[in-house]
This record gives sequence, structure tokens and C-alpha cells, in this order.
Amino acid sequence: MDGMSMNVRIRLSVMMFLQYMMFAVWWVQLGGYLGKAGASATWQFWILAVMPLGCAVAPILCMIADRHFASQKVLMALNVACAVLFFLGAQQDSSAALFVILLLAMFCYMPTWSLTNAVAMANAPAEKFPQIRVFGSIGWVASGLFGVVASRVFDTAIDGTLIPLYCGAGTALVAAFLNLTLPNTPPPAKGQKASVVDALGLRAIGLLKDLNFTLFLLIALLVMTPFTLYFSLGSQFFLSQGFELVTVLMNWGQAVEIFLMLLVPLALARFGVKWTMAIGLAALVVRYLTLWAGVATDTNFLYYIAILVHGIIFGFFFVGGQVYVDKKAPPEMRAQAQGLY
Repeated sequence: MDGMSMNVRIRLSVMMFLQYMMFAVWWVQLGGYLGKAGASATWQFWILAVMPLGCAVAPILCMIADRHFASQKVLMALNVACAVLFFLGAQQDSSAALFVILLLAMFCYMPTWSLTNAVAMANAPAEKFPQIRVFGSIGWVASGLFGVVASRVFDTAIDGTLIPLYCGAGTALVAAFLNLTLPNTPPPAKGQKASVVDALGLRAIGLLKDLNFTLFLLIALLVMTPFTLYFSLGSQFFLSQGFELVTVLMNWGQAVEIFLMLLVPLALARFGVKWTMAIGLAALVVRYLTLWAGVATDTNFLYYIAILVHGIIFGFFFVGGQVYVDKKAPPEMRAQAQGLY
């Protein structure tokens, strides 16, 4: 793809904005809710594990997009399912029921990250992808407005409740309708025979024959654990430190990410994928060192450093990785490869 019209750029940007907003609005503060609701440690573990569990089915659904349906249509169907499940989740007062519903929701939601990447990269030059992906970060930051409006306009605190799931449901429904306006992204592997390997979404595992790609995925796996723990338990931690409006607080990291994301293409061109991702990895180390130091010295400003380096971590490590995967994978399995990543 050599060029991209402004109309296409806007539609892809709105797609990213809504896709990340619908998740951030409730996920960021979920740990805080579980703590306030008195959920047992076991149920807190399982409920906060629904995101990585949802990642397990991402390659399977992405295989369906690769071979059988236009990516934007699969995305629309999954967003409708997310809207229904988020709505149902907001009405639960049982930890077991909440776990089941959110698990099903994540089975539908997690593949959408790979699908949005696939749609964007199929309709925009690779070097323009970070400029589109940055709107996902803007959507993440904007999700904090739900809490601000509820507090300032309606004098109601929604952080630490399940009300944000209603906000996520509404956002998902809007996203589903707008997905109908996305550029058609036909399945790149249409007509090819599907084996058991394809049915399990494992065709992309063939990329592991490349030692560099295998090493890349192993590092990404190790990095994802502390990265995910920050979002799973961060709200609970900051509430315990006396902070309020934790969704807005943690979203400062995404606010910085918006600007740093625009530097990713420059970093990739100047340093290459390896060193760009190394910068992001170093920022992750800084995050946990400052969190530890903040607790040890009771110094609040260190917590802000831990929050603000998020843009470097995500922009340089994860978005740099997405560009790398897109370059390594053949067209017919790019959605699966993004799902594997």
C-alpha cells in the first residue's frame, strides 16, 4: 500500500480510538472494584486472569478472519458480542458469574487487537501504522472522562464499581456500527485449505523456525507478565496508597504515550527494531524500580514516574514489535501472527 486517503485514515483512527476505549474504561479499575467488593484472593486472581486467557483464542479467531471472512466483518461481530457481555457483566454480584461473563467477553475482545492491527496494516503503509495506532492510546486516555463526568456532573463515583462495564458496552456497540464503514479487508488466505493446525490458529507457529523470531516472542512473553500485572493490580495498589480517580491517574501514562507513539517511526528508522524495543524494555525496568522505591521511601512522585514511562514501554516495545511481526509474516497469516504476538 503506497498511499492512504484522509477518509481512510480517519476511519482507521476512529476504529482504534473506540476499540481501546471500550476496554480501558472498565479494565483499569477492575482490580480496585474487586478489592472493595471483598472478592477472595482466589477469585481476584481468576477474574484478573481473563485477559491472558482470552489471548489463548485470539489466533483461532484470527485464522477465521485470514481464511473465511473479511476482517472488518469479524471485528464488527466480536464488538456486538462484547457489548452484550459487558452489559451482562455490569449486573453481576457473584464473583463466579462475573468471571464466566468476563472470560467470554475476553474471548471475543482480545482477538480484536490483532484484527484492528491487520485492518490498519492492510489499508495503510507500514510506516504510517504508529500514526493510526496512537488513536488507540488517545481512546484509552479518553476513557477516563467517563469517571470525571460521573464525578463532576452527576456527583457519582464509578471507579471501584461495575458501572464502567455499562460504559464499555455502549462504546462497543458504537464501534460495531462504525466497523461497517471500514475499508473492505478481504481474507488474504481465502480459498486455501485449512488443516487442524489452521483450525487451532497455529499456522503462525511456523514462524518459530526463524530463531530471531522465536527469541523475540520469548522476550515478549517475559515482558508481558509484569506489563499485564501493572494494569491488573495497579488500580488496587494506587487506591491503597490513598489516590483517587485511579483511572484518570493511570491514564496519564497513555497521555504521554500519545506523543511518544509518534516517535516510534523515527526510532525504528534510526535504531532499528532491536534497539527500539530495548529502549521500551529498559523503561519497564524503570517502572518497577520506581514503584519499589516509592513504597520504600514513601515518596509519591516516584509513582508518577512509574506511570509516565508507560508510553515508552508500550510505544517502543509493543508497537515496535507489531511492526516487526507484520514484516516477518507472509500476508496470508498476518492476522494469526499478530494474534500469536
